[in-house]
Amino acid sequence: MAKQVFLCAISNISSGHCLEDCKFCTQSVKYGASIDRFYHKPIERIVEEAKRAKAREAIGFCLVTAGKGIDEKTLRFVCEAAEAVKREVEGLGLIACNGTATLEQLRILKDHGIDSYNHNLETSEAFYPKICTTHGWKERYETCENVKKAGLKLCTGGIFGLGERMEDRTAMLEAVVSLEPASVPINFYHPNEALPLEGTTLPREEALAMVRLAREMLGPDRRLMVAGGREITFGDEDYKIFEAGANAIVIGDYLTTRGEDPMRDHEMLRRYGYEIAQSCQE
Repeated sequence: MAKQVFLCAISNISSGHCLEDCKFCTQSVKYGASIDRFYHKPIERIVEEAKRAKAREAIGFCLVTAGKGIDEKTLRFVCEAAEAVKREVEGLGLIACNGTATLEQLRILKDHGIDSYNHNLETSEAFYPKICTTHGWKERYETCENVKKAGLKLCTGGIFGLGERMEDRTAMLEAVVSLEPASVPINFYHPNEALPLEGTTLPREEALAMVRLAREMLGPDRRLMVAGGREITFGDEDYKIFEAGANAIVIGDYLTTRGEDPMRDHEMLRRYGYEIAQSCQE
């Protein structure tokens, strides 16, 4: 039986107005990166993006907002968007990614159709103060704990290439493992001239080694997704991420950067003998 690969798509539904100082993120207003900035994407457009994702065989669709956490206005907006997508699109797992969240907020999201919640640890607790000073790593970890208490599936991972040491990468993955998430996205830093971070695009072989390490530490059954930075890090050799242990990817565009044409990814998967998973349960 061919190895199955899970596809996920992202919708940036509220962009570019975050007040935090995460040095790797173009959505922070502090750095003035040249990106689209808006508060609420029209619900109709979100639904159309969800339909397009489903047609491209994505089984996960992530509703992402910019900001440290969820205020009441954002919570209502995400709930409205989730309900609209659930009404119009069958068989699409809905993921919310809206920053730090309380147990009560997460339960409300679940009640309105959200299936999973994504909140990345980003890096190790020790290295985190070097990339963000406006909130702490423990808040991230506690949100992940709240996700599971709320009965949602947890999606959490991090970024490689921020200037961290190998021990930071291992420590981050150890923390991820301790949370027993359903899905683990790993990202590779995408440099931007507006950002103050002295990070770098990892060499391809080093990046593949990080995929192998993640799979080794997570075990054989966890969903391991290569997300942001796949295109610039692996180029036309991105099929090697599956040989290294990944079994999921993001298709289409990311939050503020362009991704590959999904049809290109479909062709790549077929060429190397992989099947596209048709259900989150597979």
